[in-house]
Amino acid sequence: MQNLKLVFPCEGYDEEWMAIIQEMETETLDITPYALKHRTKDYEEYLRIVRSYAKGISLPNGHVRAETYFLTKDSEKRILGAIDIRFVLNEYLYNYGGNIGYGIRPSERRKGYAQEMLALALDVCRRNGLKKVLVTCDDDNLGSRRIIEKNGGVLENIVPFEDENVMRFWINLM
Repeated sequence: MQNLKLVFPCEGYDEEWMAIIQEMETETLDITPYALKHRTKDYEEYLRIVRSYAKGISLPNGHVRAETYFLTKDSEKRILGAIDIRFVLNEYLYNYGGNIGYGIRPSERRKGYAQEMLALALDVCRRNGLKKVLVTCDDDNLGSRRIIEKNGGVLENIVPFEDENVMRFWINLM
């Protein structure tokens, strides 16, 4: 599809990074995935954070080794979305968060990008030796459910979390 690729955050994406965050903050309640921003507004600090998470060093309590990627088209610097791949499941991730979290910038939604981004992320998971991954979504998020199912997700169960219900899907990578 349209030469989409995952790009590990690097120099040269600072303006696009701010633009996607501003668009998400304007259009939605949450930055999705959380790893798109962490808790900073400084791109250089953001790069330090994602690099340390990717190496599994200096992780805050409760966090695991993870890699975050921007979704772009081959010839463009525009960030269409972001995906966070967590290589280990702690108790919270196992129950609610899963191995993968993703989001598409509001102006680029409903174009098939999320489905392709998840497929690309599953390739990253395979290359890192994962045999299966857990992907979750809120039970009222029909779009995300379809994306997960089209990528091989099989619903295991639905669990209550805070004021919502979380659907837990396993994707076999073998």
